[in-house]
Amino acid sequence: MSDPTPVVTVTRRSLLLGAGGAAVSAPAIVRADSIGSAPRVVVLGAGVFGTWTAEQLRRRGARVTLLDAAGPAHSRASSGGESRMTRAGYGKDAIYARMAVASLAEWKKLSAVAGLPIFHPTGVLFFFQGDNPYLTDSLRVHRELGLPTQALSQAEMAKRFPMIDFAGVSAGMFEPGFGALMARRSVQTLAQRFQADGGAFQSFAAAPPRSAGDRIEGLHSTDGKRFEGDLFIAAAGPWMPKLFPDVVGPRIVATRQEVFTFAPPPGEHAYRPGAMPGWADFNGGDVYYGFPDLEGKGVKFAHDTHGPDVDPDRNDRRFSDAALAEVVAFRDRRFPGLRGAPLATAEVCQYENSANGDFLIDRHPRWKNMVLVGGGSGHGFKHGPEVGRLAAEVALEGKQPDPRFSLAAKGTKPNRAVI
Repeated sequence: MSDPTPVVTVTRRSLLLGAGGAAVSAPAIVRADSIGSAPRVVVLGAGVFGTWTAEQLRRRGARVTLLDAAGPAHSRASSGGESRMTRAGYGKDAIYARMAVASLAEWKKLSAVAGLPIFHPTGVLFFFQGDNPYLTDSLRVHRELGLPTQALSQAEMAKRFPMIDFAGVSAGMFEPGFGALMARRSVQTLAQRFQADGGAFQSFAAAPPRSAGDRIEGLHSTDGKRFEGDLFIAAAGPWMPKLFPDVVGPRIVATRQEVFTFAPPPGEHAYRPGAMPGWADFNGGDVYYGFPDLEGKGVKFAHDTHGPDVDPDRNDRRFSDAALAEVVAFRDRRFPGLRGAPLATAEVCQYENSANGDFLIDRHPRWKNMVLVGGGSGHGFKHGPEVGRLAAEVALEGKQPDPRFSLAAKGTKPNRAVI
């Protein structure tokens, strides 16, 4: 007896044609396009990890379909928003320094072909109070990697960056080759190029995957459709615990984070890129960070401490007076030229944190054809190209990345070790 359920094979051409005209009714079953022996790979989640994973898979010859419920780097995703820092300063964690360097090369290539800049080479300044092993370890790792990172005294920083009050600061390091990534723009640009080069994208609100065997045949949507494929990668950011409650569950926790920008004084050049760097004040372990006035958006400030746990579907996007007051107090102390600067923008986003800050890149413990990717932990954006490469190698070649990225290494009690 023939199956009466309508089946549609998704190709780039069919998606482009459907997107350009009248609404196309969604089929009950959708199959990722397959040509020859190339595997049909489905990537769930069009944030920075998912989109780079899709692109890295495409480069390796896979037929890839990227799914997301709301589009690449949408406003509720951890990859949305304006700017993210890229830097190789990671203390003793050389693995992240190497990943940052390799990823920066990919970001620069993407920026070179984008209509608007994706990478702003502002340089990045870290500064510290008292002796700090993070500084000495970072400088050692950077020497081993041949990076042109500069160790700076308080006097050298004060002369070079007079817009910052370095009272109480003992030393710092400046990474001249790094800077800011324009977050939403970069992911959306990558997604567009991925589709132009043969990849496919479809809007799809996934329900928690299910299978009684050691493989899954497809993903089900919340409205009853099914998307079929050979291999599946889940890179759904803060939604990973909801999709895999029994496997990921409390191993990744979303927290509320608030970011503010302030209008610099009219005609003042000190807060523009080229004069002011991206920066992070380690502040005795209570880190604040920010950027110069990128593209007229305002001077950015954020407190890099984990906020309260949130549900990404219900996270209230209104900023709090308490968080604003906290940032303003820090701003007025460390950037006295911005005292009284009016608030330009306020944004509420989230981190999706693993217990210690290490990423998750591993196969599902039961399903051989499912790879789990996540745990950006507030520092993951810059590493998107390398996370995508590692995830593609796990999916297509059976390689295993560093044990730190395994599911087995993920605890359930917060113990942040990666900054």
